[in-house]
Amino acid sequence: MQSPQLSDFDYELPEERIAIHPLNQRDLAKMLVCHPAHTITHSQFRNLGDFLPENSLLVLNDTRVIHARLLFRKNSGSRIEVFCLHPVSPHSDINLAMQAKGESTWQCMAGNQRKWKEGETLEMPFGTHGLLQATLIEKMGRAVIVKFSWTPAALSWSAILEQAGKMPLPPYIHREAETIDEEEYQTVFAKHEGAVAAPTASLHFTDNLLENLKNQGVKIEYLTLHVSSGTFQPVAHENVLEHPMHREQIVFSKTLIEKILSGNYNIIAAGTTVLRALESLYWFGNELETKPETEFFFVKKLQPYQHSSNISLEKSLQNILDWMQIRGINTLNGETEIFVFPSYTFMVCKGLITNFHLPKSTLLMLIASFIGDDWKKIYKTALETDYRFLSYGDGMILLREQESGVRG
Repeated sequence: MQSPQLSDFDYELPEERIAIHPLNQRDLAKMLVCHPAHTITHSQFRNLGDFLPENSLLVLNDTRVIHARLLFRKNSGSRIEVFCLHPVSPHSDINLAMQAKGESTWQCMAGNQRKWKEGETLEMPFGTHGLLQATLIEKMGRAVIVKFSWTPAALSWSAILEQAGKMPLPPYIHREAETIDEEEYQTVFAKHEGAVAAPTASLHFTDNLLENLKNQGVKIEYLTLHVSSGTFQPVAHENVLEHPMHREQIVFSKTLIEKILSGNYNIIAAGTTVLRALESLYWFGNELETKPETEFFFVKKLQPYQHSSNISLEKSLQNILDWMQIRGINTLNGETEIFVFPSYTFMVCKGLITNFHLPKSTLLMLIASFIGDDWKKIYKTALETDYRFLSYGDGMILLREQESGVRG
């Protein structure tokens, strides 16, 4: 396995090309279309259906962004900002953690951390009679473990964050969250709470666009991948294999797995989150071929590059369905830290809808692996034709020439 170099994924992104606010109408965003032969045309997201191949199955991520930013003030006036990352107890599963009552412990990032001592408790009044307390349990480098407790204790952690927290805009949007972000930084189909960043490629979808796609014969299914803050973590190593990939929780329905298995669909991933999830699904089924006793769905960072032989997509999915049947479950929960970079073999996805990403980012490496060196031409074209970049920016659809994966 050849190690990619960080400098291979660099380009100049002028500050003024970063979209700071969303468009007034989501589906009027510009859409660059990279056709299977790698020719480029331009359109708008409202016309997405005109470019999807026949027999497309569009997969969307229905995660919902939580108010993960909590702002505390010490009696001295010092401001301590706590950014919730991952639940620790009483549940490490995000879905269960959001329903916790009375107290919950999370791994967090903390601004002004040096002024917050271990064992010290901060307080934040909220609502009419609510009180949220945060006790620093342990410092772990840049991360901290924080125990939260609150009254009224009957409120869920979800309700606490909704009332006391703020929307966590990406770090490159240099402004405070505004009222407009409450709606615009969520997809129109956001459902399951747990993400600390939006699946931004899906911010372009409207209810009307989704209905039009269905009327055009596009099949639509959903999965849940709770986007973590690791998606923004800069790559600090020239040898990118040394980069510690973030772990994210995923939920698949049995219906989605059966749908992919049932027909020779062109699988279109709406966003890098969906692509990472679907490709991880394959590698879990591939692992079950030789390790059917595996108890937990977890795909390691370099797992796809460590297999000498790969089974077909159908066999992988059937392995998963058999594994689920033995356990009597209809929902597959797991985690992935899959790292997709050039030399990766795509097993599931034929097309990718995505936004434009930061230079030297793991997401740009994923784009380069999907489309090859033509990513440079695509980004150059977008910069020359006034596309807006990053989370609130415009986007593109990338279509591959060959059927993805190994079927049969």
